[in-house]
Amino acid sequence: MLIIFPRIILTLFSICDIIHIVMLNTDKNGDCMSKQNTNITVTSLLKKFPKANRGDLIPILQCVQEAEKFLSKNAMMEIGDFLKLPLSKVYGVATFYNQFKFHPPGKYQIQICRGTACHVEGSSTILAALISDLKINTGETTPDGLFSLEVVACIGACGLAPVMSINGEFFAKLTTEKIKHIIQDFRDKEASNE
Repeated sequence: MLIIFPRIILTLFSICDIIHIVMLNTDKNGDCMSKQNTNITVTSLLKKFPKANRGDLIPILQCVQEAEKFLSKNAMMEIGDFLKLPLSKVYGVATFYNQFKFHPPGKYQIQICRGTACHVEGSSTILAALISDLKINTGETTPDGLFSLEVVACIGACGLAPVMSINGEFFAKLTTEKIKHIIQDFRDKEASNE
């Protein structure tokens, strides 16, 4: 067992290095999409991978998601056609990694931490309160497109447990009461902008 574990770690690091190298070659600026043109099509993104093969699937999925914020069925079909892969293979890879999203994200993307410290401090209760208040499950977006909810393994703010972030803004030492006020504040903010 001790001999196998280091081999697995080395293999994972090797795979990550290969993916990273491929990703670095996607654009002159190291970007998957041009910052000036946000109306980029999947077809134009695929042109950034002129010599692509099945080994480029993950970087292509990342590139398309960066541009579109999620992977639509049509986008995955187009990627499959481009790489001469069946949709089932593209979907299988995309669903294996939890970095890929299959629904448009909400304007406010909520990430609730379920790491050890947050779990011990009651993040399951916080998650239940969010699900109840937003009336969606994890991985979903509210019908109005305002909120999406995602569980993450660890946010890296263990001393603030339980913690969540909304579009990168952290909320610490959460309680179910605090959750209600935070969500209502975002709803009020939207109502005042209309």
